[in-house]
Amino acid sequence: MDPVLPTGSDQLITKEKIARDWLTRYTGMPLSEFGDYVLLTNFRDYVRRFADRFGCEVRGEDRPMQAATNSDGLTIINFGIGSPNAATVMDLLTAHRPKGVLFLGKCGGLKHSTEIGHFILPIGAIRGEGTSDDYMDPLVPALPSFKLHKYVSQKLVERGLDYRTGVVYTTNRRVWEHDEKFRQRLQSYTPIGIDMETATLFIVGHANQIARGALLLVSDVPTTPEGVKTTASDAAVSRDWAVTHLELGIDALTDIDDQGEEIKHFRY
Repeated sequence: MDPVLPTGSDQLITKEKIARDWLTRYTGMPLSEFGDYVLLTNFRDYVRRFADRFGCEVRGEDRPMQAATNSDGLTIINFGIGSPNAATVMDLLTAHRPKGVLFLGKCGGLKHSTEIGHFILPIGAIRGEGTSDDYMDPLVPALPSFKLHKYVSQKLVERGLDYRTGVVYTTNRRVWEHDEKFRQRLQSYTPIGIDMETATLFIVGHANQIARGALLLVSDVPTTPEGVKTTASDAAVSRDWAVTHLELGIDALTDIDDQGEEIKHFRY
């Protein structure tokens, strides 16, 4: 039975109780079905591909988030787009306390050496979105869990895939490509890519003591006129790279318990 929030003024409402109620409400998935490792994505299609591959049920088709879990105990969740949704899902996952979370997202490439179809394994993220400021002081860096990223990089190398590392800039802004002041400021930060979720996921994961990482797929090069994302160009990227992107995440989080180094989160 799904958890129910307590009623009555004498009942203490804790973060854990709220998260247990909301995680099942947002996804339509009972807590007992969540696996030890979680793939996060912005794409309903990734959840459907995952479910088709493993013959498992998609939960939450009529909910804000869709989710599925395979027989190996790997869960995938489509949490939507943007830093507020990223913070929400990382808060709600405290109801289950997964061993590790990997975000499979898309980003804009900001370096000449970063082309559409490249993968980025970010070593950190600049907190330009503001949402993460509600969780930790702005001076706290947004970082992934190193051992998780180390294992994901091993999977990329095993497949002979080229990838980049560097810092990504996370923003809440859309349609910023026309804003020259924003573009100049962005350039001064020297990020390798730009997205809307990574810094938030890293900071809220850190605040909630959840091991986390991100494997980003470059879907556009927004600093060039011909590189701005369109419906057609995004569909082409998904057609050519979505299967590989998803397979990398599945392989990494399926094998990490047996083959990867133990991931620990140290309290401060």
